Amino acid sequence: MAGFLDRAKEQAQRGLTQGKQKLDEVQAQRAGGDLLKRLGAAYYAERRGSGSPEATQQALQALESHIATNGDAFLRS
Repeated sequence: MAGFLDRAKEQAQRGLTQGKQKLDEVQAQRAGGDLLKRLGAAYYAERRGSGSPEATQQALQALESHIATNGDAFLRS
């Protein structure tokens, strides 16, 4: 009986770990999407004359930093 409980506990722990990894992945993808939207909005505002090149550059740097840390998988989703 103890062996069965140990295996069940191990499987449950593995499931929790996999769930956390997936959650982290989804959150990183959402953050990347948000940064991409910010870049688009900053570029649009700059082109319309109500934004600044500095705001666009800051948004681009934030996006590039996110990609360096988390990869660019969100660009393909």
